[in-house]
Amino acid sequence: MKILILTQYFPPEVGAPQNRLFELAVRLQQKGAEITVLTAMPNYPQMEIHQDYKGKFYSYEEMNGLKVHRSWIYVSKSKGIFKRLLNYFSFVKTSAWIGMFKLGKFDYILCESPPLFLGMTAYFLKKIKGAKLIFNVSDLWPESAEKLGLVTNKFFLKSATKLEEFLYRKSDLISGQTQGICKNISSRFPNKKVYWLPNGVDLSYYNNDKVVSNWRTENNFQQDDFILLYAGIIGHAQGLEVIIKAAEKLKDHSKIKFILLGSGPEKEKLQHLKLELKTENVFFFDAVTKKEMPAIVSAIDVAVIPLKRLDLFKGAIPSKIFENLAMKKPILLGVEGEAKDLFIDEGKCGLAFIPEDELDLATKTLQLFDNRSELNQLGENGYKYVEKKFTRDMIATNFWSFINMNS
Repeated sequence: MKILILTQYFPPEVGAPQNRLFELAVRLQQKGAEITVLTAMPNYPQMEIHQDYKGKFYSYEEMNGLKVHRSWIYVSKSKGIFKRLLNYFSFVKTSAWIGMFKLGKFDYILCESPPLFLGMTAYFLKKIKGAKLIFNVSDLWPESAEKLGLVTNKFFLKSATKLEEFLYRKSDLISGQTQGICKNISSRFPNKKVYWLPNGVDLSYYNNDKVVSNWRTENNFQQDDFILLYAGIIGHAQGLEVIIKAAEKLKDHSKIKFILLGSGPEKEKLQHLKLELKTENVFFFDAVTKKEMPAIVSAIDVAVIPLKRLDLFKGAIPSKIFENLAMKKPILLGVEGEAKDLFIDEGKCGLAFIPEDELDLATKTLQLFDNRSELNQLGENGYKYVEKKFTRDMIATNFWSFINMNS
């Protein structure tokens, strides 16, 4: 079976969709699929083409046996909507060109959304390659952009919604990253086959028993410091002000320290808030490679995973949950809905705090700081839960069976 994975984001870029799609592709290939990837020149999240790819319109390489074709993409550090659209549509155009002239026939095209517009390339290639289209939805766009206030133009939102609905209708299969996404799509398109394709974790890679970490010492933290980590995109959706405001309430507890690791459009604003509130217990670190993350996660005590308090996010499952639980690190989860149902209520993997409520976050932080036996038990629970339900091997096996049943 020949499968084309069409995505704007792929390694060597660092990020949740990059890792998720790479890990899925490798495992599908191990099961007998012939996988080809069509993606952009790596640039995210710095929005700068990586050095080895600069000046190229097209490149080809092999990664772990995967055939990876890359096409040119316009990148800009500007946060304006016009430049963002240029970024998306440039890859729509060049990926369609490369797909048409460089690639052969496929049985399936799996298209990652967002960006939603890449679905236009997927539909075009579906028609000319005679393939079935699997539209993989990681975020309900444009609904999320509208509710976050990132896009307000009514004409644009209406046009994007029409495109979204068109792509769902033209897809042979639809997969969603969360059960909430799947339910939303199924309610609007009850005749479509919709499959839950969750994120997960490689337990052999994120293995606390194998990692030797000197990260605390190298970064001037003490062994008895109680370190809480947020690692990921520092963006609008996360509502990371809650961490800095909670840190302000815990200033008198000198051993409690918060780390924000990553890059994104809100980082500068949050650094100003840290200065304004004089929270010396908050530390910013730049994004790191996937290879460096196990040593960092191994060194911390708790992972903080927040989102803004929006109904939209009641169906969200932040990907960073899985790596932390795999390494027996409990979570402080500021997400309502599906994530809380799974990882707090069912899995007993940590404590929940009310999204955007700094007092609740500070209170739950103190609860874990003062009760190390509870901390350790939650960590053990988390490992057992992801081992049972969210390993990448299990997810790939189930998806492979689903594809073959619907061939």
